[in-house]
Amino acid sequence: MSNNPHRHQDSTGDGSIPFVSVMAANADPTFRALVSYLARRTGLPITMLEGLPWSERQALLERGLASVGAICGATYVRLTDQHEAALQLLAAPVMLAARYEEQPVYFSDIVVPAASRAQTFGDLRGGCLAYNEPQSFSGYQIVRAHLAAHGETGGFFSRTIKAGSHQAVLRMVAAGAADAAAIDSTVLERELDLQPELPAQIRTIAALGPSPIPPLVVTRQLPAALAHTLRATLIDMHRETEGRTILQAGMLSRFVAVEDADYDPIRAQLQRASTITLNGAYSQDL
Repeated sequence: MSNNPHRHQDSTGDGSIPFVSVMAANADPTFRALVSYLARRTGLPITMLEGLPWSERQALLERGLASVGAICGATYVRLTDQHEAALQLLAAPVMLAARYEEQPVYFSDIVVPAASRAQTFGDLRGGCLAYNEPQSFSGYQIVRAHLAAHGETGGFFSRTIKAGSHQAVLRMVAAGAADAAAIDSTVLERELDLQPELPAQIRTIAALGPSPIPPLVVTRQLPAALAHTLRATLIDMHRETEGRTILQAGMLSRFVAVEDADYDPIRAQLQRASTITLNGAYSQDL
């Protein structure tokens, strides 16, 4: 066996370090640039796996067939607490916008059609909620937790529709096919930047959070020395020009170290959410 700490034999058999993103597709360009940067700066054979449905990418990470990943905080908590996958926190992003106050947090922005009369979350009673996936913290679970915290029941919304992604949800709200949705604030910011017409089609009436932001994780099969190298490179990248350029293009300020306890607020919210079953969920492919 090699004693080289930078030698990693992963399950692909070629020694590469596969990275998968289980985040919204509009973050892919940022992660693509990030993976290339890490490979150049560390000399490690880290590569991004693309072209697979998000569920398959998540399965690769859970089964140890991918070594590094970007995942929802609720997924991290579930896999860690249920011991379905041995994951370790690598780092977490800090977003650039002032609302994040230089902390590794994000929000669930409550959006409605531009023509909606709703001004507050309470005004959404009896309406139709669109959401991305039931596993999503920002798009689904935090809404259930919010209702539970305010003494509401699963009947607050007359019906709910699973659209499959934050982008599909936004299309539904913009078209008036749903009365409201909770959108990951980082996804929404990117979509507003990518779609100049979107600000005229939707409004944000509330924000739930802040919540611990989706982290980067590694599987425990990845040697500790390699994880340390990747973490140090991520945390330092805002200190040099190329790193800052990549971060700013992705609307990021920097990466910071995080601990498992930092995700306890998500654990608490998931516990609240478990007491609420939303009305009439069904799927719609868009």
